Amino acid sequence: MDAETLYASQQAAYMGRLRANFSRALTVTLAWVALLGAVFFAQDRLFDTQALAIAPQRADGLLGVLTAPLLHGDFGHLSANAFAILVLGSIAGSLYPRASLRAWPVVWLGSGLGTWFISMGGHHIGASGITVGLMFFLIAQGLRRRDRSALTGLLLAMFFFGGMVFSVLPQQQGVSWEYHLSGAVFGLITGLAFAGLDERAPKRLYSWDLEPEQDTPAMEAELDLPAPRDVPVLWHRPPPPEGGKILPFRRPPPS
Repeated sequence: MDAETLYASQQAAYMGRLRANFSRALTVTLAWVALLGAVFFAQDRLFDTQALAIAPQRADGLLGVLTAPLLHGDFGHLSANAFAILVLGSIAGSLYPRASLRAWPVVWLGSGLGTWFISMGGHHIGASGITVGLMFFLIAQGLRRRDRSALTGLLLAMFFFGGMVFSVLPQQQGVSWEYHLSGAVFGLITGLAFAGLDERAPKRLYSWDLEPEQDTPAMEAELDLPAPRDVPVLWHRPPPPEGGKILPFRRPPPS
């Protein structure tokens, strides 16, 4: 099989797996969006939203580490996070199904615990810690792997949500930059730690990539020069003529 045929076969198989991963990831993220919408319409009707928020440095506020990502302040807050989860979650789940499955709970808990620890007050809700974590997860994966699919995922994420990178800094009153910063930190950690769990896109091969490797000792033996005694002599110096005389050349005396 020549290099081009082998590459085409590998590329077709990889694209088939990528489409299957995308279908599965899209289904999961749509389910999450539906769950966020259902919880939003139940807020303050069936339960107290503030009681389930992250209350920093308070024991009763630790429950919010688990529940705060499901809560949102208004419909604009919900729609922004739902769209980010739909896009970033689909990209991550398509390209890195194994890594993203492990990263998701780490980012969820890490962003909440980080906010609980570093924030100085208030009540923090929303899935933005997870969305920022997914963004930085894709950044870390792209920079660590640097193959075609990883860089494509990174560029898509930056195209849609490039401004999210700056949300880890205090900018707007009422926006939890602590939540974003904590999500970004754990997104980077998981992206770097789990970078080798998923397959890479196939690389184009050339004919010399398919040549079988020769035995190294045999190659070295072929390249070794023979010993001087084993080299055949092609010319002998003729003997001096009969009665010949060798004249010594002495150095002239110093002047």
